[in-house]
Amino acid sequence: MIEDINRLSDVEICKKMAARLKELRLKQNISRRDVAASSGVSVSSLARMEDGEIKSFDSFLRLLRTLGKIDVLLPLVEEEEISPNEYFKLVQSAKTKQRKRASRSTNNRQQEEPEW
Repeated sequence: MIEDINRLSDVEICKKMAARLKELRLKQNISRRDVAASSGVSVSSLARMEDGEIKSFDSFLRLLRTLGKIDVLLPLVEEEEISPNEYFKLVQSAKTKQRKRASRSTNNRQQEEPEW
């Protein structure tokens, strides 16, 4: 089990992710050359990433996709669903914040005939 991720430094997190990438590749019995070719990442970049040096998020995403693990990022891209109560409150607050136009009142104006 992983310890509290908030206590890990960025370097430690990168090293753990790198180890996981390598583990995934080896479990699938894929060579670095094949993963690199499939993902469009150079073999040397892949080797550096597996050693914990993740410099390019784009390359990291391509590797996750190639290894079939892009779904680990799903919580970051999913939109949160709003509950019916929250939706009702949102709609009600939008209604109360709308500006109202002043009404034209003909009662206030006295229609007098000009005195000529």
